[in-house]
Amino acid sequence: MKTIILISTLALALTSCSKEGAGDEASGETNTSKPYTLETCIVSDKKLGSMGEPVVMDHNGQEVKFCCDGCISSFKKDPAKYLSKLSGE
Repeated sequence: MKTIILISTLALALTSCSKEGAGDEASGETNTSKPYTLETCIVSDKKLGSMGEPVVMDHNGQEVKFCCDGCISSFKKDPAKYLSKLSGE
């Protein structure tokens, strides 16, 4: 009985993980975020990918990309300061 419960739990977990990674098609939702158009981190101005995989988040409908996790706290202190870089392209 424990084996059946374990297998069922694992199957359910794998199903939900694959849906999360599948994107908007799996959820039926439409991505309404404005795309991030810069090739650099919005905080440090370092080229995206220069410090590993860029960190991506949505801020009030605007996709924002960072070179690393450390830049997120700076962004959150004054988002308007950094978001102005997107409008000044």
